[in-house]
Amino acid sequence: MSTTSLWLKEPHEGLPRSRFEGRAEVIVIGGGVTGCSCALTLAERGVRVRLHEARQIAGGASGRNGGFALRGATAPYDEARRELGDGRARLVMELTERALDRMEELAGDAFRRVGSLRLAFDEDERDALRREHDALRDHGFAVEWMDELEPPLDRMYLGAILHPRDGALQPARWVRRLAAHAANAGAEIREGERVTIEELDADAIVVAGDGFIPQLLPELPIRATRGQVLATEPLRELLYDRPHYARGGYDYWQQLPDGRLVIGGNRDVSLETEDTDVEETTVLVQDRLEALVEQLVGYRPAVTDRWAGIWGTTPDLMPLVGEVRDGVWVAGGYSGHGNALGLACGDLVARAILGERPPELAAFDVARSAAMRQAPVDGS
Repeated sequence: MSTTSLWLKEPHEGLPRSRFEGRAEVIVIGGGVTGCSCALTLAERGVRVRLHEARQIAGGASGRNGGFALRGATAPYDEARRELGDGRARLVMELTERALDRMEELAGDAFRRVGSLRLAFDEDERDALRREHDALRDHGFAVEWMDELEPPLDRMYLGAILHPRDGALQPARWVRRLAAHAANAGAEIREGERVTIEELDADAIVVAGDGFIPQLLPELPIRATRGQVLATEPLRELLYDRPHYARGGYDYWQQLPDGRLVIGGNRDVSLETEDTDVEETTVLVQDRLEALVEQLVGYRPAVTDRWAGIWGTTPDLMPLVGEVRDGVWVAGGYSGHGNALGLACGDLVARAILGERPPELAAFDVARSAAMRQAPVDGS
């Protein structure tokens, strides 16, 4: 069943009107965090930029996720160091930490900097968390090891690491505010306009649709991936004061200030059917989520909202940012980790169009696409 997220149901004011006549220098396709970030950077530099969003701002994954604002990329930091090398891994981590700082400046009450807790479901995950903890400490990044957990987590998990500078989002509210910043800077934002690359005329076109990039740029090794979420009625008490995630990210939840529990994941119960761009929930995944709610809460509160969102997954779980065709650019493929990365990569692709070459681009270079086209995409 196709549904609207709890986040997108929140009443909001319309965007500032910033229309200009004639040709845009840069056209952005996609009104999520990446597209709005790109448009903001370009508009602030005096570029005539027009953004097209097929639905409404934040209508895709940016308004349909679990509301986690996490530093880093999808792979744990020790694995990132091994795959990217120490220098590039550090650059990516620092890039996302700066993105969280910028988010805090721009988002207002849509962002709560409360940290995040990554939990060990079993001994293997506890060992993995130890490796990540040590790798982060080795490079001077803030992280804390936790042996003792509060009930009921003490019965379910074997320890955790705290990322103290992460946060929780009302993601649709945040991206709408980001879009308003872009419009106030001079970007023209057109909602409800579905476009194709071929019909557009601009010096540069940026495709910023993450999970829907394969529809516009099928040559890229990005796979549409569905994530499902539900929200409950307000719980009887505050049990979880920050975002939590476990089982390699297959379980994740946060409790909102009004007491509701927002919980997602469990796509590993049917990985094949969740590799899709169909924005619908399924009974199989939703039942698993409800069972996890009962474990975390001790009873089954009423479910008020269910929804699904589509993100883009790459074979190496790292984003693709750069020029794909002559004058056609991309930023996406966040592999389920796009709230901070999307903000950062939207800015990066804008700066690349302006002729800059930020060092972080090397970690996201689209040139690696050729080698990945035949490689299997990780199922996590």
